[in-house]
Amino acid sequence: MDLGKLNSSRVVDLSLTLSERLPNTWPGHMNFAHHNWNWFAEVEGPTGRTRSAAPYQTNFIVVDEHCGTHFDAPTHFIPPPDSGLAWASELGAQTGDKVPLDELMGPAVVIDVRFLADDEGEPGISPFIEPEHVESWERGNGSLREGEVVLFRTGWDRYYVEGGEGEKYMSGSLVTGEFPGWPAPSPEAAIYLHEKGVKCVGIDAPSIGSAHDGVPVHQEGLSRGMRYVEILTNLDALPARGAYFVFLPVKVADSSGGPGRAIAFLP
Repeated sequence: MDLGKLNSSRVVDLSLTLSERLPNTWPGHMNFAHHNWNWFAEVEGPTGRTRSAAPYQTNFIVVDEHCGTHFDAPTHFIPPPDSGLAWASELGAQTGDKVPLDELMGPAVVIDVRFLADDEGEPGISPFIEPEHVESWERGNGSLREGEVVLFRTGWDRYYVEGGEGEKYMSGSLVTGEFPGWPAPSPEAAIYLHEKGVKCVGIDAPSIGSAHDGVPVHQEGLSRGMRYVEILTNLDALPARGAYFVFLPVKVADSSGGPGRAIAFLP
């Protein structure tokens, strides 16, 4: 490893901020919560009087494993082998703490599919990122290589805001059905990437799965040992090739994945 090059690299933060005011919680899941437990002195706060055991501050959080920037372990959609359920396999026993970290990092490939989000789509429906979209990118940038991390730039992170526009991020397509869903890879696209030797796929949208039918692409990819990193941002700061992607999840026993910090090293 050339530590000199690593030391001189620029670090790009690809993670979104968690806040109770932002649309980071999947509808129907446990809402994200962040509250004060101890402050520097006794004080009246929005949830009552905060105690002070000593002059320091600490907060507690309640967070779903698939809230904010996070990854999916196989067991998120693949049942364990002894369950007798459809799609069950040995990968169903691979919880988040058992996923090798080197499979959550690698040379980054950024595929721009913002044009899919620019079209006036059908409410509640995601436009699919198909194999031909990836092949079109390859014709201009070279074939995908084994071990590369494919990051789909949809531009959907522009809706990760407080207030009205934030409704378009998830709730507008998943709950109210008023707005189109984010671009998402089809199951065939996931299979195509796997056949190219791609192990890890990321997206700057709420999910790898579509708003209208998100299960199949999870089953097809996770059953093949692929890793999905969702709710990224700042992919516009990366070139089509040349950056190095890293995702480090919180290590939680028996998890189905979990939140973490996604970054890229940019020479």
